[in-house]
Parts: sequence; C-alpha cells; structure tokens
Amino acid sequence: MATVFGAGTAKRTGRGGGTPRSKGGRGTAPPRTGTAAWDPARAGSPGSLNSLINEQIIPRLLMAHTHGVARVPLEGSLPVDPAEAAQFASLPLQLEADELLIVVEGILSRGVSVDSVFVDLLAPAARRLGQHWEDDDCDFLDVTMGLWRLQEVMREITLRFPPPRNGPVLSRSALFAPAPGDSHSLGALMVEEVFARAGWQTEVLPECKRKELLQTLADRTFDVVGLTLSCDCPNASLADLIAAMRSVSKSPDLKILIGGRMVNARPEVVDEVGADGSATDACGALVLAERLVAAPLLSNRPGA
Repeated sequence: MATVFGAGTAKRTGRGGGTPRSKGGRGTAPPRTGTAAWDPARAGSPGSLNSLINEQIIPRLLMAHTHGVARVPLEGSLPVDPAEAAQFASLPLQLEADELLIVVEGILSRGVSVDSVFVDLLAPAARRLGQHWEDDDCDFLDVTMGLWRLQEVMREITLRFPPPRNGPVLSRSALFAPAPGDSHSLGALMVEEVFARAGWQTEVLPECKRKELLQTLADRTFDVVGLTLSCDCPNASLADLIAAMRSVSKSPDLKILIGGRMVNARPEVVDEVGADGSATDACGALVLAERLVAAPLLSNRPGA
C-alpha cells in the first residue's frame, strides 16, 4: 500500500459520517449546518491546521451527497501516462480545486480509468506534497491546502463515477484507517474507494484513535483491515497494536495489511510487526486482499 494507502466511521457499501451505503450505491448523509467556513488565513499552528482538516474539511467531504452532480456516463480503462502524472504532481500547489478538476476531467475524457487516476495521478501528487514538506520547500499551509484540493478532486470523481450496480456482490468486508496518531487520512480514503469500486463492503475511520479502532473490530466482523502510515512508527508500538487488533477482533481469521513510506522502505517490517502483507499502492493492496480472502457470491446487485 502506498503512503497514500492511507471522527466516527464512514461506512461502505457507503461513505459519510457512519451512514451505510446500500450494495452498489452510495449512502447519503444530511448536510452539516451551522458550521463556520474554514479560513486558512486564520489558522495558526500546524496543529490547529491538522485539527481543522480532520474535524471540519474531511467530514464535509465525507458527507457530501450527489444532488446536482453531473455524471460522466462511461468509465475508461487506460492507465495514466507517467509523464503526465509527473507534470500533474506540482499542480495542487498552483491551481484551485475546480481548476484541478478540469485537468482531471480532460484526462478521464481520453479513456483513462478512475482507478488509475486515483493510484497513478492523485496518490503520487499527494506523496510529492509530503516530500515538499520534508524538504522544507513549502510551508505547512501550502501543503495542507494542496492535500485538501486533491481530496476535493477525489470526492467529485467518486460522485461522478459510482461503482457499477450490476454484477455479483461479494461478502468480503474491509476496514481502513490511518494508524492511530497519524493525522493524514487521504491514503485510507483512497484505498477504501478502490476496494468499494471492486465490490467490497468497506468502512473507513478518517481520524483514528486506538480505542475506536479496537472497539470497531470488537463490534463488527471484517475480513481485512488496512492501516496506512504516513510517518515512522516504532515497530514495538505497531506490533502491540496489531496484536491487540487480533485479540479483540470479532473475525477469527482477520487479515491485517499495512502500508506507507516506512513499509515501502523496509518491507521486512511486515513480518516484524505481525502483519499479513503490504503493497506499494491501492490496486496492489486489492490484489493481495483478494488473494488472502476468498468470498462466496451473495446476490446480484439491484438492477442487474
């Protein structure tokens, strides 16, 4: 899983403030009222920006609904051109979200698949933003706004290209979350979207606390849990968390996948902390999960 493989849950077969989505379609949540608009100029420290992103911006994106959104009727199957992805990576710092969306719409109109846009276009752009921050090329506000613009684009694309409603529904389920203490949720949201589009029943914990994660696993059955790590995490802490997840899990055969820069740099971490596997991006994570978990067909989606 890539660095962008990765409060309340957003549940899928649905996304949005704990609202379930029916099989093959998105659930909708009531719009939030009485919330002041976010003004970046008023944000102070990086901590306050993190809080605003997690407490206001992300929940708003998750609770967005489809009313009035034009749908693009057909989804392509081509991959993103690597050269085009490299050029796009700097644009979140230069363009507003609506301008970025126009660029992505042009790419999709040429027959590029939505999954490739997520994995090969938006994810590398998010990683580039993180690298800019580490290299001190950009200030925290610029990086935060760039990530927000990418999430806006992802939200619009997921609304315009909902998962297909025909074909078999599989009983496999997955939960995704950033590792507790990691405030970056874009990766978990992106991987969850890829799994949902492949027919999995999914949930995501955008702002994950250890207690919430363990309680969710104790209350409901999941075949797979994917944890994203955008920063270094001590092996002992991660191993302790994974052991606790297995001990409370309602599923006796829970598969735990981890991903992020630390794991990509040191693949041996997977075995050291007791996880079941990792992948370098969301599509690789899906392939791995479908190899680890076989599922019977439940039914056909409505309208099949």
